[in-house]
Amino acid sequence: MAIVVGVLAGCSAILPTPAVDTYDLSPAQAAGVAVGRTLQVLVPEPASDRAFDTDRIVVRPGPTEIAYFSGAQWADRLPRLLQSRLIGALEASGRFRAAGRPGQGLAIDRQVVTEIRAFDYEATARRVVIDLSVKLMDDRSGRVIVASTFRAEEACGDDPKSAVAAFDRAQQRLLPEIVAWVAKRG
Repeated sequence: MAIVVGVLAGCSAILPTPAVDTYDLSPAQAAGVAVGRTLQVLVPEPASDRAFDTDRIVVRPGPTEIAYFSGAQWADRLPRLLQSRLIGALEASGRFRAAGRPGQGLAIDRQVVTEIRAFDYEATARRVVIDLSVKLMDDRSGRVIVASTFRAEEACGDDPKSAVAAFDRAQQRLLPEIVAWVAKRG
């Protein structure tokens, strides 16, 4: 039996692995340095359903169906990728003293708690939809200061490359909105 397992393991090493195109989202552009930056902001990894807690790109063939683009993936798990882009947008805005992840040792004033409700390519409509629930929380008291949802849609073709470009355009619109919202209410 051990010989059969060894032979099968050896065969799998010989077989070529299918090519997978890997995609990323653009980082935020620096907006300059703002005066009077005092808040330090923590951005925990966004909560999500299991369908989004992956590096695969979600496709919705119908309202209750979930699939993934074949041969395409995100550069990281989607919640982690979105967390990185949101931290980058907060930092690039120049409106905060610091923004970071849990465990980085910041003296936190506020938390930006996010939930991914949609990050889908809708196949029948040929569009992408990003829907995020965002809460701004006082880190010391644990009190939610304000909550809102942010949504963006972009038309696109029916291939992964076109969908990812649409996701990128949509997130480039949403992240500055979230940053401005946090800065105004922080």
